[in-house]
Amino acid sequence: MKIESIILELKNLKIIQDGWDYKKLSGGTTSELYLIQSRYVIKKNEPQVLKAEAVFLKEYSEIQLLPTLIYDEPQNNYIVYSYIKGESIYKRKYKRELLIELVQNIFNHYTIVETEGDWGWADEPSSSWKHFLLQRARGATTILKDFLSEEDHELIYTLINKKESDTINQPYLLHGDCGVHNLLFEESKLTGVIDPTPVIGPRLYDLIYAFCSSPDDLNIETIEAAANTLLEDTKNLYEDVVIGLYLRIATCIKHHPEDFDDYLNAWVFWKRQIKQEKGTL
Repeated sequence: MKIESIILELKNLKIIQDGWDYKKLSGGTTSELYLIQSRYVIKKNEPQVLKAEAVFLKEYSEIQLLPTLIYDEPQNNYIVYSYIKGESIYKRKYKRELLIELVQNIFNHYTIVETEGDWGWADEPSSSWKHFLLQRARGATTILKDFLSEEDHELIYTLINKKESDTINQPYLLHGDCGVHNLLFEESKLTGVIDPTPVIGPRLYDLIYAFCSSPDDLNIETIEAAANTLLEDTKNLYEDVVIGLYLRIATCIKHHPEDFDDYLNAWVFWKRQIKQEKGTL
């Protein structure tokens, strides 16, 4: 549907008021985004993608940092949600405090998903958490094969295959793409978290995703300060950080190659940590 047809439909439904003021927003990777009357955002994407996002926003309608879902079109051709003021300009200085805020105001409010074995992407689930991570790792390996050693790749698959014996009894509905690129700020104050790509899994996944989404402060103190406030078992924290870093380095090479050296330094550091912790590598 053209944006003009969507606006007309929303007017007829009395969802938006008079006026045709709109502009196209940048920043959507696969979505088309339009700001309407400086109050609403219309998002267009594949129906299964929008359906998953609508479910996420409905489930967490009381979390103030998330947009409020105003309308999900019955055929999932578009959704409408509230506009949150702010810019996705992350200043590399307060990651520790930022992660704690995300844990306390979002991650700890996630709800358990009653699922019959679905894990991973909410719109294209996998049969287990391990299989979801393996799927993501294989995609990353195709990018990283010339950047990391064979030993590095083997390490990741060893860590992921251990997930078979991990007991993750309580899968939650997660944001799934909670990186600094989807955070909005005004004068360094966090004002919103946008563009979920919902995932069914442990809450620790979103925390590590946020931690690894920028190359600054990738240290023990930063992640442990946030993990200590997370209402979830973090016994394999260091191993999960290494998995998260591996996936993030692949994204870095594709979209932010200027950050590669910083991520590589963090990779060497965190491999050393799990070697000391487990006596393996």
